[in-house]
Amino acid sequence: MMPAARVQAAIELLDDIIAAARDAGPAADTIIARYFKTRRYAGSKDRRAVRELVYRAIRRSGERPASGRTAMLGVTQEEESLLALFDGTPHGPAPVQDGEAAVDASAAPSWLVQRFDLLLDAAEFDALLYRATLDVRINRLKGRREEAQAALAEATLTPLSPIGLRLPVGFAVDEHPLHHSGLIEVQDEGSQLLSLASGVEPGMTVIDLCAGAGGKTLALAAEMGNRGRIIALDTDRNRLSRLAPRAERAGATIIEQRLLNPGAEMDVIADLRATADMVLVDAPCSGTGTWRRNPESRWRLDPKRLSRLVNLQAHLLGLAAELVRPGGHLVYAVCSLLTEEGRGQADTFEASRSGMVSETLPIPGGREAGSGRLLTPGHDGTDGFFVARWRVP
Repeated sequence: MMPAARVQAAIELLDDIIAAARDAGPAADTIIARYFKTRRYAGSKDRRAVRELVYRAIRRSGERPASGRTAMLGVTQEEESLLALFDGTPHGPAPVQDGEAAVDASAAPSWLVQRFDLLLDAAEFDALLYRATLDVRINRLKGRREEAQAALAEATLTPLSPIGLRLPVGFAVDEHPLHHSGLIEVQDEGSQLLSLASGVEPGMTVIDLCAGAGGKTLALAAEMGNRGRIIALDTDRNRLSRLAPRAERAGATIIEQRLLNPGAEMDVIADLRATADMVLVDAPCSGTGTWRRNPESRWRLDPKRLSRLVNLQAHLLGLAAELVRPGGHLVYAVCSLLTEEGRGQADTFEASRSGMVSETLPIPGGREAGSGRLLTPGHDGTDGFFVARWRVP
C-alpha cells in the first residue's frame, strides 16, 4: 500500500469505529481485524502502519469525531507532513479544502471533564493520551519473579507491584513458554496491587463478586497459596467461561464458579450470606481509568449509561455487604477516575452502613481519595483505579 492509501484505509476504519461507538457495535480491534481479513493485499507493515494511524487519531479525540476524515485531519496538526498525503490519488484521501474541520486534541468529552476526581490536573489528563505499558503478573503458584525475569531478557521490574514485570509494548506474551506454563499472566500493575489490597491469606473463604474472565480471581488464588475457597461470580456467561482453562493453566484448584441472574443474585448465593472472610467488588464502571488501552470507549459513554453504572455499583456494594461475615472485609474497586464512581460511591456506602470501618490499604502508590486510594496513569504509571477497604462489624 502507498502511504496515501494507508491514510485512506485509516479514515475508512475510523468511520466504522465511530459508527460502532455510536450504535454499541464491536470494539475497534474487532473492526480492524475484520477490515484486513478481506484485504489480503495489505502486508504486515501496511497493517501495522494503518493501525498506528487509527489509534493515534482515536487517542487524541476525546469527543467522538463527526467522521474518520476529521479525526485523521486532527493527526495532521501534530504531523504536518501527513497533509501531503491528502492528494486525491485513486486510493488516497481527497485534498483538504479551505476551512475543513479537524478534531482538536483532548483527553475527555467536554460533558465529563468536571466529573473527574479533584486529584487530576492538566498533566494527569495528558497522561491519558498515551499508550499503556505492558505488564505481567507472576503466578507465585508456579514460580518466582526472579525466575521469570531471568527468562525474559526484555523485562524490567514493575515499580510498585512486587509480583509484576514490565515488557516492551507489542511483546507476544501469549506465545511465550512462560505464559503456556502458567507462570505469567498479562495484568496491569494497578490490577496486581488491587489483589494485594484485598489482604487475602491461605485458608480464607473469598468471594469475587464481579469475576469476569477471572484475572483477579487467579491473582487471589495465588496470594492464598491455593488453599481455602474462592467463589467466582458473574452475570456474563461468556466471560466467566474463560476462567476454567485459565485456572487449569495457573494451577488454581480452589475456585468455584456461579452464574448470577441480574437483579436476582441472592437466589444463587443465599447460602453464602455472612460467610466470606473477604468479598471483592471490582464493579462494572465507566472504564475511564483504562482509556490508554481502550481509547474509543470514551465515545461510548454518555450521562445515561454512567448513571446506570453508578446505580449498579451501589447495588453490588449492598449485595456484597450481605456476604461478609462479622469481622470480615469488603474491598470495592473501579477502574475509574470519576468522583461519583470512586470516593463518592464509597462515601454514600459508608453513610448507609453504620459501623463500617475504613481500613488503610496495604499497597504502595496512589493518593488518598476520601476513604480510599486513587491510582492514576500520570501519578503512578498504572491504569486508573479507585479502591477502598472496610472491615464489617
